[in-house]
Order: sequence, then structure tokens, then C-alpha cells
Amino acid sequence: MTRAAVVTGGGRGVGRAIAERLLAGGDAVVVVEMRPEEWLDPLIASGRAALVVGDAGDDATAAEAAAAAQSLGTLTGWVNNAALFRDAWLHEAGGAAVAELIRANLQPCLAGSAAAVRAFRAAGTGGAIVNVSSHQAQRAVAGALPYATAKAAVEGLTRALAVDYGPSGIRVNAVALGSIRTERMDAAVAAMTGPERADLAQTMRDLHPLGRPGAAAEVADAVAYLLSDAASFITGAIVPVDGGRAAQGPDPEARRLD
Repeated sequence: MTRAAVVTGGGRGVGRAIAERLLAGGDAVVVVEMRPEEWLDPLIASGRAALVVGDAGDDATAAEAAAAAQSLGTLTGWVNNAALFRDAWLHEAGGAAVAELIRANLQPCLAGSAAAVRAFRAAGTGGAIVNVSSHQAQRAVAGALPYATAKAAVEGLTRALAVDYGPSGIRVNAVALGSIRTERMDAAVAAMTGPERADLAQTMRDLHPLGRPGAAAEVADAVAYLLSDAASFITGAIVPVDGGRAAQGPDPEARRLD
């Protein structure tokens, strides 16, 4: 039996690392992205992967991804990774604009989870969902209210789904990330001056008791474990993958409103 999984936002960064880890483990993978991803072309040609181009928060896109996974194998896993990184102050943006930013981060988890649950229940096989959250769900960073609020909702959703669908053999967990090195972070670092890079490196050491940001591959390993049969009695859990960031005291990254 070929196991198949869907990874939203799987074209780059953490999502790509997750997709590549699952592929390396022998799974077929469907990537949901807003644009074509050329690195997938050989895998698509070999029948090991598929790409669904569209908004991960759209129910029709999620349903298309589920169908694509079922054409590649038995759908056993779904990773809700797609996210929007945009900060806002509530007093400046207003309630409606902030609510839309929260929706943009929460809706992909709702659409993806709905499609996954429907597919798992229809097949009668059970399955596993992993939602990608953040340390900010529990410890907000000033100025990032929409993201922190959305991720807190994602963690509540994770627990509620685990309770509602556990009797159907469906497990739902989340990984709460600290700072993770991705192409996005590397591009930001490349644009910095030497002193700015040194300051950032010190900040990363201060933020994480392990003294460094995480690697996308380390997140992928944790996600792969939660999707696997080795985690068969784990559900409703929020697993920190943050180098100890959430376990320590004041956050030196915090910004203050003037």
C-alpha cells in the first residue's frame, strides 16, 4: 500500500521540507501551493507527487487535493502548513482588517481538516492531521496580534478535532514552532549589514535555550513522526518544536508600542 499525504504551503520553506521528508520515507505527496513549483516536476512525472495550484483555504481546492492524494495511494496524512505572515496593530488596522488576517491564517486549517476528515471517514481507514502552529499561540509577540490569535485558534481547533473524530480513528496534533531557518529568513539575513547579522545571531541565541534557530528538516522529522504509526496513541497534542523558546522567561524579541 502506498501511503499518500497532502501538505499545504508545501512548495517552499518548512512545507517543502515536510514534503521532501515524507517523499524520502516512501509516501506519495500532494502539494497545495499558490503557484507552480518546478522542483516537483520530476516527481509528478514519476507518479510520486501531485501539485494543486490554488488557495489552501478554499474548500474546493482542499477537496481537489484529497482526490489527487487518493489517486496516488491511500490518503493517510494531511499537514495544514499554509500561513500568512503579516503583522498589524489593532488600533491602526481596525477590527475588520485584523479579522481578515486571522481568517486568512485559520481558514486553511479549517478547509484542509474538513477535506481530510471527509476522506478518512469515507474510506473507513482513519488517518492523521498535523497543524503547524507557533510558540506565539501561547506567548504573543507584540505587534503580531493577528498571527498569534490565529495560531491560538489553530491549537484549539486541533484539540477539538481530536475529540470529535478520535472515535473514527482520526488523530489530530499540532507542532508549535520557534524561529526556523528558511529561504525567507536567509533572504532577510542576506540583506542585513554585518552588525545587523551579529545582532540577529545574538537574538537567536537569547531566544532559544538550545542557542540557535531550528532547521526546517527538524520540523519535518517531528511532523513525519506524528503522521506515522509510531505515534498511534498521540492525539490532541501540541508539540513544541522550538528549541525551548516557549519554556523560558521574557522574550527579547518583544516589541513595545510607543
